Amino acid sequence: MTSDCCFYMFLLIGTKVIHDSLEDDVSGGGVRCPLGYFPCGNITKCLPQQLHCNGEDDCGNRADEDNCEDNNGWSLQFDKHYTKDKYNKLKTLYAFQTKTPECLAGAVPGECTCQGLEIFCDAAKLSAVPSVSANITLMSLQRNLLRKLSADIFKKYQDLKNLYLQNNKIRAVSGRAFKGLYNLTKLYLNNNKIISLKPGVFEDLHKLEWLIIENNRINRISPLTFYGLKSLILLEMMNNSLARLPDKPLCQYMPRLNWLDLEGNHIHHVRNITFSSCNSLTVLVMRRNKISTLSENSFSSLQILDELNLSHNPIKKIQIDQFDFLIKLKSLLEGIEIADIQRRMFRPLKNLSHIYFKKFQYCGYAPHVRSCKPNTDGISSLENLLASIIQRVFVWVVSAITCFGNIFVICMRPYIRSENKLHAISIMSLCCADCLMGIYLFVIGAFDLKYRGEYNKHAQLWMDSIHCQLVGSLAILSTEVSVLLLTYLTLEKYICIVYPFRCLRPRKCRTISILILIWIIGFAVAFIPLSNKDFFRNYYGTNGVCFPLHSEQSESSGSQIYSVVIFLGVNLAAFLIIVFSYGSMFYSVHQTAITATEIRNHIKKEMILAKRFFFIVFTDALCWIPIFILKLLSLLQVEIPGTITSWVVIFILPINSALNPLLYTLTTRPFKEMIHQVWYNYRQRRSKRDRSSQKTYGPSFIWVEMWPIHEITPKHKKPALCTDSSDASVTTQSTRLNSFT
Repeated sequence: MTSDCCFYMFLLIGTKVIHDSLEDDVSGGGVRCPLGYFPCGNITKCLPQQLHCNGEDDCGNRADEDNCEDNNGWSLQFDKHYTKDKYNKLKTLYAFQTKTPECLAGAVPGECTCQGLEIFCDAAKLSAVPSVSANITLMSLQRNLLRKLSADIFKKYQDLKNLYLQNNKIRAVSGRAFKGLYNLTKLYLNNNKIISLKPGVFEDLHKLEWLIIENNRINRISPLTFYGLKSLILLEMMNNSLARLPDKPLCQYMPRLNWLDLEGNHIHHVRNITFSSCNSLTVLVMRRNKISTLSENSFSSLQILDELNLSHNPIKKIQIDQFDFLIKLKSLLEGIEIADIQRRMFRPLKNLSHIYFKKFQYCGYAPHVRSCKPNTDGISSLENLLASIIQRVFVWVVSAITCFGNIFVICMRPYIRSENKLHAISIMSLCCADCLMGIYLFVIGAFDLKYRGEYNKHAQLWMDSIHCQLVGSLAILSTEVSVLLLTYLTLEKYICIVYPFRCLRPRKCRTISILILIWIIGFAVAFIPLSNKDFFRNYYGTNGVCFPLHSEQSESSGSQIYSVVIFLGVNLAAFLIIVFSYGSMFYSVHQTAITATEIRNHIKKEMILAKRFFFIVFTDALCWIPIFILKLLSLLQVEIPGTITSWVVIFILPINSALNPLLYTLTTRPFKEMIHQVWYNYRQRRSKRDRSSQKTYGPSFIWVEMWPIHEITPKHKKPALCTDSSDASVTTQSTRLNSFT
């Protein structure tokens, strides 16, 4: 008994091993490849999914460049039917041209042309169907003024095979309009104004294969609408006004329906009974509708479906077994946000060769599919967190420049004895904020190196991770603190220059309190989105660089409102304040220079000041105006390429952080004088070593920062400083002008 049990156990294990090996051989073309890889034809070589159809022969036998075009579903049916029809039509035309080019339809209206048994009355301004010979096989009435199709209007044309009625103004179609058209194979009603089709309107069209009624205003259909269409293969109803599909089997009177296009309607829900009778359907297109929910087993009867297109629908959730019955599916176009995406959803689709997601990182959930699109979102790609080599290089360059410049200024400040200590504290605080931007770029570059060549495997995990959330918070903290500090420094200078006699000098306690408040606001703005996951969703994880630059349709309303308040509220207001303040300062100094005695000297200094103001405002504008424009476009639901986002985050956003040390410290007159003094002392020391008798000139460097003048020692102050005399005004403005330049 025991030996029998062992025998059966070994038999079962052996059967399982053989079955798995055979399955691997079948699926891999004789070569077993791990998930995420595909075989190179018959050679024992496997390549990553992202190398399929990249334009290069990575296999060596061009197997990776075969079957690049998606000829499944729509394309296959189009080629099979349309090409055949076109060939037959050309063949018929050729026969008429070579044998019987004359008209065989008898008398024809003057507005029409005739060739054989085909009548063409296109763009003839006809308001009624013309009366011609009953034996015609084709009638074309395109681009006319037809408004109504009356009962029995085509009844005598029983040999008619093709009827073209598109681009008219047809509003009403009688229930008996197509009576007697027993041989009609193609009917075109597209680009009209049809509101409804009565039940049984196509009752006599037993041989109809193509029914094109797209770009109309049809708002309701029922299975009885298509009663009698037992030969129908193609039904085009895109760009109508359908709000719902019937609660009964749609295809019960269309047993051969092969291709159904419902794109561009207003359908909200797909019920599980709607397609239950569509057993012959191979192409189902429902893109650009308003589908929010899919019933369980909505597609369970579509077991020979080749192509399913659900893209551009606000589908909130997809059942884990939604595609289990689509065993023949070869092309799946989703293009939707899948909140609970799992690899289990696509595992039953063994024949799937092409899949199209909204986000490229979803490709990691369908590793057995050879062709997965898109390959990139403009920022990241299947291989790398930063898709472009330019991005990968410049993220390090900009990070190094930003960090070095700001750290240099922070380290230099303690060695400079400045009378304006408060201004120095503000500048150091600004450098700390800008340095965080450099650290943010450094971290992004580091994770790009970590995931180099296999980012697709980690993309979704990275964007959902706490690391991405913290890195994004760091970038927003740097951005907002820098913006608020620049605004504060600008207002400080504005008060000092425009209102020099108001005695509004900020004291040490007040200045430190303002700086602390700015940092608290920055931390609050950066970390509030992390406090409520349900309200903000994945606020920072919408892209690989973890920066929430513009609103996505998938974002919650809370995220969108919050993002608009920050970027188009706080930051735009700060930018306008900076522009207004610098304009007022320049105007104030300009007016003072006009009343001064040394006009020429003041004009020269005024031009230097104008250039300085221009560069400060210009860099602010260069940094923030593109961001304001992108945010505004996103509110208008304009699709923004991810490439633009990456350029803004890596090249434009850090402009202020990289240039602030240059504008506010390294190019100022006191800093230049300090450098000159250090250089002069160095030369003196060298000269002293060469000539021991000569003494070194000057003490160690001390420079006085006079912009703005906040901490003038009381013994240097005059009592008349808070008066409004014009002489004092001219003198003080001149002093400030010298400090600026």
